[in-house]
Amino acid sequence: MKIILKHLTKIFPNRTKNKPDVIAVNDFDFEIPDGQLVGLLGPSGCGKSTLLNLISGLLEPTTGQIYFGDDDVTKLSPENRGVGMVFQNYALYPHLTARQNIVFPLENLKGKDKLTKEQLNEKAEEAARLVQIENLLERKPSEMSGGQQQRVAIARAIVKKPRVLLLDEPLSNLDARLRLQTREEIRRIQRETAITTIFVTHDQEEAMSISDFIIVMKDGIINQIGKPQDIYDDPVNLFVAKFLGTPQINVFAGEVKNGKIYIGEQAVMKIKGVEDQKVHIAIRPEGFIPEARGPLTCQLQAVEVTGRDTSIVSTNPAFDGAAIRSIISSDIKIPADQKEVHFSIKPHKIHLFSVADEKRIYFETEG
Repeated sequence: MKIILKHLTKIFPNRTKNKPDVIAVNDFDFEIPDGQLVGLLGPSGCGKSTLLNLISGLLEPTTGQIYFGDDDVTKLSPENRGVGMVFQNYALYPHLTARQNIVFPLENLKGKDKLTKEQLNEKAEEAARLVQIENLLERKPSEMSGGQQQRVAIARAIVKKPRVLLLDEPLSNLDARLRLQTREEIRRIQRETAITTIFVTHDQEEAMSISDFIIVMKDGIINQIGKPQDIYDDPVNLFVAKFLGTPQINVFAGEVKNGKIYIGEQAVMKIKGVEDQKVHIAIRPEGFIPEARGPLTCQLQAVEVTGRDTSIVSTNPAFDGAAIRSIISSDIKIPADQKEVHFSIKPHKIHLFSVADEKRIYFETEG
């Protein structure tokens, strides 16, 4: 089921005197293709959960329209939209077993849709098999781990075969290992069911790892939409560049002068197509190449070997932050006691942004 948002806006009146209203979702206008898993990504307070609540029907938009396929559902109540929703806190009934929690949405069906006890059990077992908890159906939530409870919540959301599945930060209460396992399961389930799914998170690694495409939000505004790797490689502004990637992209104060990118007094790359100006220079951690005669000189702070990779921690007077992090292969040996490290820069891993509005400045490399 494709989802179409047409100029969708949600404004919350500010009850504090002399303060402006809060625009939580600002003129969203895009289409989510049928059967895709979409990651809504952004910092806390950017409007992710508000957008999810608008799509589910829990909130009514200030302006704009929401379509499921060709159906305008803007004024439709939540129970009539065909939406399954999984919340951050699971919202399971503690006195009911997993089986009873899963079939709860089906028990109040009436008329021709009413199900027998045998049909309810059959659907509970079918949903449990999909999320791989068929051996836990008689347990209550208190007898299950956080990951198992999350699977019960997902089974309950999909048992009624929704047109759209909405996941609101469903992994935030799990430890790191369970988060990894459960996000892989969410991706598997989504592929098997082909339900159009919207996944809300502030964790960019989660969004990038399982989404067909992601929507990066800030202050109720869409900053960029695209495939995860495309956005990582080609951010449209400094916010998106800094928000995606672990470790975070390294940002320097610099300038373009006479066809060269300067960090401090050092010309690190020749380029074409950019006028002389002050710029933000952003370099991905994997964009540094240690070379004895590299054009960028940094003061070495530490060398951290983490198995496959080595992280070089260094500083530079032009760097905007505490420490530069450069990720290189552990096959390259950097003596931890040396005082300086020299780098050349991979051309496709360096981005320029305007000082005035932080938008991307595109350039061509030379030589």
